[in-house]
Amino acid sequence: MEDWNVVVTVQEGHYRQAGRLLRSYGRVRHTAFYDVLTLRVDDVRRFLETVREDTAASPEKYAGIRFMPVQKSFRFQSPEEFEALAREAAGEWVPELAGKTFYVRMHRRGFKGRLSSQEEERFLDGVLLAGIEKTGNSGRISFEDPDAVCVVETVGQRAGLALWTREDRRRFPFLHWD
Repeated sequence: MEDWNVVVTVQEGHYRQAGRLLRSYGRVRHTAFYDVLTLRVDDVRRFLETVREDTAASPEKYAGIRFMPVQKSFRFQSPEEFEALAREAAGEWVPELAGKTFYVRMHRRGFKGRLSSQEEERFLDGVLLAGIEKTGNSGRISFEDPDAVCVVETVGQRAGLALWTREDRRRFPFLHWD
């Protein structure tokens, strides 16, 4: 599977349009998963700003296309390896989450029956809460306008993670975290 830093989900009927549109941002790849593309961009933040401008100028072009850029990624071969690498990657956000509300959301493609999105979300929620507690701070899981959302995307045996603040979610409403 190709290296990517953006997962794109497309509503039925928008797949070809999305493929053509995304070429202007970076390297687009088709996946083995229905209506899912991946994209490799040089700079995620610049990509987000450009998409924000482009969607404001031509919202109809982006109808039915959802983006989820990631900030960290890794390959894994087993559920155990996934958990070890996800724990390490998410753990780097502990300082940013201290004293904040958050939750983890996972979108899994592949590893059906071997990885459970809900179980991995609870696992990473626990990892982050324990890490925050070790720093002497507190954090809290909240689904009602949290300070941050930690998103986990898997496409086959590749995973990507991102941490999006409330400000990010408002600035980039086209992000697909739920």
